[in-house]
Amino acid sequence: MPTGGGKSLCFQLPALLKPGLTIVVSPLISLMQDQVASLQDNGIAATFLNSSLGLTETRKRETDIMQGKIKLLYVAPERLLSERFLPFLELINTQQSISTFAIDEAHCVSEWGHDFRPEYRQLQMLRESYPDVPMMALTATATKRVRGDIIAQLNLQQPYVHIASFSVQIYIMKSAKKLMLKILLLKHCR
Repeated sequence: MPTGGGKSLCFQLPALLKPGLTIVVSPLISLMQDQVASLQDNGIAATFLNSSLGLTETRKRETDIMQGKIKLLYVAPERLLSERFLPFLELINTQQSISTFAIDEAHCVSEWGHDFRPEYRQLQMLRESYPDVPMMALTATATKRVRGDIIAQLNLQQPYVHIASFSVQIYIMKSAKKLMLKILLLKHCR
């Protein structure tokens, strides 16, 4: 899907409807901050954990996560795979469950992708450690070769591959935003 084509809605909307925590792997602090701010502005319980936070704020957010107050957690692959974070991830899964792993900017998984990052290639360990947790990979920039590499590197089993043009996405995005607003209204008006 192209940039601005509604990729984020593919994991944000299900996160509101499913029990547990959706973990979004995102490569850029500014992207995490923008997405979380937008979600929070719309009353959605989202947060991020990254190096821009001090220890006190990090602990507060971790507590909120463990208390089930957060639906979407944005984290960089480097933090997600760190020795300190992996036990926290397991604790999340046993106490409240991980509903989905969403790998944003998934072209970074591929050695053929233009923004290759070695930490993204290590994300396959999520599939090994959490084989029953759904995983989706989203990108605006993936050739056929890169798509194949993403599927292989993340060990995605029989994935649904959706390729969209910009004109089709404008309509879908507007419809999805309307649906998301209706769901939020229903959820908050009960």
